[in-house]
Amino acid sequence: MTAYSPSVDESQGSAQHTRAGRRRAASGPGRGSAPVVFALPALVALACVLPGLGRRQLWRDEHATWWASTLSWHYLGRLIDNIDVVFTPYYASMHLWIMGAGDSPAMLRLPEALAMAASAGLVALIGRRMFALRTGLLAGLLFAVVPAITRYGQEARPYAFATMFALLATLLLLRALDRPGLGAWTGYGLALAATGFSHLVAMSVLAAHLLLVVQAKRRGDRIAGYAFAGAALLGLSITFPMVAQGTGQSGQIAWNVTTTSDLTQLPSTLFGSWTTGGAVMGLGLLGLLAARRYAFVLAAWAVLPPVLTFLTANQLHLFLPRYLLFTIPAWTLLVAAAVTRLAGRLDPQARRGAGVKVLSGVLVAVVAAGYAFVAWPAIGDAKRDLATEPDYRGAANVIAAGERPGDGMIFNGVMSERRAMAYELRDRKAPKDVLMEWTPQQNGSYGASECKHPARCLKGADRLWLVSTVSDGRPLLTGKDEKAAAVIEKDFKAVRTVKLNHVVVQLLERR
Repeated sequence: MTAYSPSVDESQGSAQHTRAGRRRAASGPGRGSAPVVFALPALVALACVLPGLGRRQLWRDEHATWWASTLSWHYLGRLIDNIDVVFTPYYASMHLWIMGAGDSPAMLRLPEALAMAASAGLVALIGRRMFALRTGLLAGLLFAVVPAITRYGQEARPYAFATMFALLATLLLLRALDRPGLGAWTGYGLALAATGFSHLVAMSVLAAHLLLVVQAKRRGDRIAGYAFAGAALLGLSITFPMVAQGTGQSGQIAWNVTTTSDLTQLPSTLFGSWTTGGAVMGLGLLGLLAARRYAFVLAAWAVLPPVLTFLTANQLHLFLPRYLLFTIPAWTLLVAAAVTRLAGRLDPQARRGAGVKVLSGVLVAVVAAGYAFVAWPAIGDAKRDLATEPDYRGAANVIAAGERPGDGMIFNGVMSERRAMAYELRDRKAPKDVLMEWTPQQNGSYGASECKHPARCLKGADRLWLVSTVSDGRPLLTGKDEKAAAVIEKDFKAVRTVKLNHVVVQLLERR
């Protein structure tokens, strides 16, 4: 007997029938309220992120964003030739934003807050498309109240955008697989390029995307592999020049030395606290049993990027929790799948009626509210000044209150003191930086060059404000080069000392 083998026409018809079924499912009852599904988690995320947006002090990385983004186009080009080329799109966008919105802490962080809100809505839309409406809503709501989402939604760095574009690329891929077309696949390729422009580590979401395409091919979609290859090639080719130049600048993050304890602390550092991280990851592992055909996809999304960056940490130095924010949505999707699957199991007799829908809705609301209650203290902590960062705002207030015409300012330490004080004193008449010989702009870098003849540079200055972050118990000037320290200690004496968090301000007067 000859085994039955479907004809080409029958196979194509089956694939078309499968895609048509998915299209009907995506637009069927309970799935047509995409704006509402997007808006509710987005509004919750904004409610967490917007209050206190400008209250916390900028820290050194945010000072770098401000400084690079306020450079002229000429000097920004010189900077990225030497360092941070991978942040070029972000700095250019922030340059335009600052021109219109200003550079207060709140305005610097507002784009990131909006990106995090959009990310929460995109998580919900992905969950709705993968599973069901209530699953998407729960995943988006859980994402919105993760403390780290508030923390980095209030930070002027590109991590919120990397998360948003990784989610957008995932959603567009799901839509392209359901409704293939040149426009759909082009949109996916461009979103992938935007992901790479936001942060290169987020491009590892491609592993999960590849699994989605493999599944589509197994269901009979013959063009999915070719279309995906073309779209991915489009996205990668756009980002390749930036990646190629960035490989020569990798030394700038060589300071990031990773240990085993960094991996064991990942649930706490990624989510913002042990309680919130442990709960999501624990339930997320159970969600692998409920996610069915998306289990491997979400597992690759959640687990593979941390594993790869940890294993290559000594070479690439990319294992940092803030680089891995884009993996949080995969965990919340797994948790939502587990919870909504459980809701369906609790009352199997009500599956054909409205009872299971009510029960599912109640369970989703209870889980979201319970997690928000547990996460709320950590959300509050995320809005406070970083304990390990110097109180530059306080130092600026001390100097502004006591400054006189003709005063100079000098720095001691390795905590970006010069750049931080430039920001904090940007709207005031700052004392002259008397020991700066070559500006960062002239150097095409973030750092200035110190004066090689300190006695000559200090001539004419009778009072100096010393901002120092040296905290090893030694004299405050030992962090400077010996020649400058000797001149200052010989010609000046301290008449006032103010100790703040991780920074000391001294007023020095000529002897």
